[in-house]
This record gives sequence, C-alpha cells and structure tokens, in this order.
Amino acid sequence: MFDTFITNGKIVDGTGNPWFYGNVGIKDGTVAYVGNDRMHDAKEMIDAKGRMVSPGFIDGHCHSDLMLLDFPESEIKLQQGVTTEVVGNCGLAPVPVNPLYKVDLQSYVEPVLGKANKDWKWQTISDYFNELDQSLISENVASYVAHGSLRIAVMGFENRPPTKEEMEEMKYILEQGMKAGAIGLSIGLLYSPGSYSTKEELAELCQVVAKYNGLFSTHIRGEGNNLIPSVQEVIWIADQANVPLHVSHLKAAGRRNWGKIQEAMELIEKARSRGMDVTCDVYPYSAGSTMLTTLLPPWALEGGLTSVLERLKNPRTREEIKQELSEEQEEWDNLVASTGWESVIISSIHSSQLKKYEGSSVASISKENGKDPADQAFDLLIEENGNIGIVFFHMDEQDVKHVMQYQNALIASDSLTCYTGKPHPRLYGTFPRVFSKYVKQENILTIEDAVRKMTSFPAKRFGLGKRGLLTEGYAADVVIFDCNEIEDKATYGDPKNYPEGIEYVFVNGKLTTKDKQHTSETCGCFINSASQTMLTR
Repeated sequence: MFDTFITNGKIVDGTGNPWFYGNVGIKDGTVAYVGNDRMHDAKEMIDAKGRMVSPGFIDGHCHSDLMLLDFPESEIKLQQGVTTEVVGNCGLAPVPVNPLYKVDLQSYVEPVLGKANKDWKWQTISDYFNELDQSLISENVASYVAHGSLRIAVMGFENRPPTKEEMEEMKYILEQGMKAGAIGLSIGLLYSPGSYSTKEELAELCQVVAKYNGLFSTHIRGEGNNLIPSVQEVIWIADQANVPLHVSHLKAAGRRNWGKIQEAMELIEKARSRGMDVTCDVYPYSAGSTMLTTLLPPWALEGGLTSVLERLKNPRTREEIKQELSEEQEEWDNLVASTGWESVIISSIHSSQLKKYEGSSVASISKENGKDPADQAFDLLIEENGNIGIVFFHMDEQDVKHVMQYQNALIASDSLTCYTGKPHPRLYGTFPRVFSKYVKQENILTIEDAVRKMTSFPAKRFGLGKRGLLTEGYAADVVIFDCNEIEDKATYGDPKNYPEGIEYVFVNGKLTTKDKQHTSETCGCFINSASQTMLTR
C-alpha cells in the first residue's frame, strides 16, 4: 500500500522530456511508482487532473543560512514549491566562528543573512550542520564552506596574502567542512575579505575541494566593466585546481556593459569545449539585491565594518570615496557611476525614524533632504551602523532572457534574508515567476525546460543524491501546481506576497504544504554530500 497516490496528473519528470499523463505513488519517503496503472491502494489519494506534477524545486543559490533556524517551517520557499535550498553562497556563512573575530563575522554576514533571533551556539562547520539537522526544518538543505567566513576565522579582515601557516589552517578547516558534508567551496570576490584573495590563493584552496569531488562556486570579482576578466579569472582557478566551476547569478551589470553577457557565456562554452565542467545560474529579474556598503570602493571596506564607518566619518577619506564613486573605474566595478543613485533602492533599514525610506531611491531621499546623493548614502550607513539592504536596478532584461535560455544555466533565487522592510521580490516569487513570465508570457522556455532547470539540473550539479527526478527510488520531493494559475504576486513595491497556483508540496514523502497552508510536517533534512545520505531523525 502506498502512503500517497497521485492520479491523473501531467507528469513533468525533471528530465526535460515532454510531459505525459500518469500517476505517482509515494511510500516511505520515496517515489515508489510512476506510470499509468490506476489500480493501487493508498492511505491518501490525490486527484491531480489538469495539474502538473513535478519534482520539488531546488533553490541552488540563496542566503537562508540563519532564516532556516529562525523559521524552520520555511513557508516563504515552500509556498513557491521549493523543497531544497543550498546555502553558504558568495563566501558568506555564519561559520566557521573564531571567538576573536565573532563580532566581525556577524557584522559581515548579517546584512545578507539577517540577524539570527537565537544565539550562535556553533563554532565549527560541523556544529552548524548539526544545528540545522536538529532544528526540525521543513525543507532539505545543503551547504558550501564559505570562503569569506573561512578567511575571517583565520585572518580577520586583513588585506594581505595569508602566511604559510594561515593557508594551512584554512585548508584544514575547509577539509573538515568537506568531511562534514559540505558540497564545495563558495567565494565572494566582490566582497571583502574575499576580494583581498589572489587567484593563486584560491586555486590552492580549491585543490582541497577537488580532493573531495566538491564544487567551486563563485560570485565573481566584477559583474560590470570587469565582467569578462572576472569570468576568465575563475575559469583559470578551476582549471589550475581541476575542480568543477559554477558561476553564481551570471549577469552584466551597468548600462555600458549590457550585451557583454554573450561573451561571458562564450567563455563558459570555450572552457567546456576544453573539457572543463563549468555551469552558471540566473534569477528571473533585472534588479539585484545586496548591501549598500558593497557599492563602496574596495579599499574603503578594508578592516571590516567598524573601519568603513570611521572612513565615512572622516572628512578627508569621505571626500576621497565620494570622488571615486563619481567616476568610472578600471580597477573595480563602480556601478554607481554607470547606473546612478536613482537605481539604488533602500530595501531594509532598522531605525524606526528612518523606516519611511524603505522603497525609496537614494536619489529621491537625497533630494528630499537637500543633500548630495553620495553624502546621503554615507549618512544613512553611519546612522544604521552599515546595516542597510538595497535593491539595485542595473541589468538589461534581454540579457536576463539570454542567460535564462542558456542550456548550462540553472535557475536560483539568490534571495537574501530580510525579516523587515521591502526585500527583493525574488525572496517570495522566483520560481512561480519563471512559469508565469518566461514560460507563459514570454515563451522563451518550455515548461519541461523550466522544470529541469529547477530540479534535476541543480540536483546533479550540487551533488544532492537521488533528488530532482520523478522516478522510482528517488526522494519524494513533489510539487503539484496549476500551470494556468501559477503566478508570482511579489512586486518591488509590495514584495511579501505568496504566489498563486502551488497546491501541494511534499518533502521526503510528507505533505508539507496544502492549499497555501503548512501542515506542521517537519521532515526536511541536512543533505550530507560526503556520504550522499540524508541525515534524518
């Protein structure tokens, strides 16, 4: 007898093959049957007539590291049909923790990961993985070792090459993380202290990743004027270490760079033609999201947040930063100069007296207060202790479509954790948006291609074991949705809205969401890449 038997569905199995009418049987957490036979006994029968039945969606790039602990029910993602998330991206993670640099690490990650409502009980990567698995999470999760956090644990925010001893310590911690089940190493070369690293340093660390058949994932050094050399740099690193490479949220940022995305994809294709394993991901929006400090020159970020704020308060260094932001730069991507302060929208701010600015551009705020836009941004950073999130309109929609159609690009949200304010709508709407906009409206993807880019492709890419396909023996992460009704409702002005059209979500065989309601099932698990097993309770 099956636990659940789903009948009359349009099966989109995740392979990319055409959908077909059929039935799905679930038993003991796995898919036990896929076919046309209707004569089966089950504890629960679901008639999916007129609905699509697919594997659960996999968000292969997000920043839910702390949100999973604060909100283990994961309704924001389950409502989108997401059953598995990959965290530890862009070099940002809450581990490893060196008590000497704990405050620095927290100030480094909180603008992106959010400020956890519970104490950080962990120090090692293994500690954090255990904390995840003991938190009764409602979805599955896998994680990278994050290079920025790793470097902080060993070197703080020092802008210099590591000593031989420091490199050995980083390699040791990385190896322990891989043994604990991490899927690879993520780096954020746009963010300090990742930006202080040379390609040679990173290639040496990636040799540890290669030893454990892991993945090298990267937020490249520049996504604007330096897009092409930045892609070339990470391809060089992966080639030197003989490790698979995944380029995070591939984009061309800044108006003067629109169209360069084709050359970037050609670089990936040339690397693949030489036998390198290179892929990328994309989110379905023309605006990105990050922290306001990211727009500052790299030198201004040295030493961590305390040092940044001191520079902004110092009249001389403040003027230097302001002058540099007013001009195009060759050494780093100055997206303010190429895109403008009117494209920088404040998404999250903590002070009650400044809450009114959420959803407004820096340009409009500065006009209201009679200030220069750069000075306005600096003053906000000082008042908020640097913890300000932004949404940044800096991409071309045609470039987004090109990457969306690229066969070696999977779909991920790159969603930041935002407990307050107006987060980027990708936090609430990424996966339904692909169907509503790019499958139904734009017709640039078939429904089969869209599902593949959300299921089997990321499952294979991130080493998640038997997930991502509706086939016997695979984990019963299953979504039933109405393709006619599926639609994202999250907008830039009103982002905290759940989508329409997702009717049932199963995680490891348990019905976890039904008709927009959480069923209180908490059967998610930490996916241990080292053993390819699921650590279930």
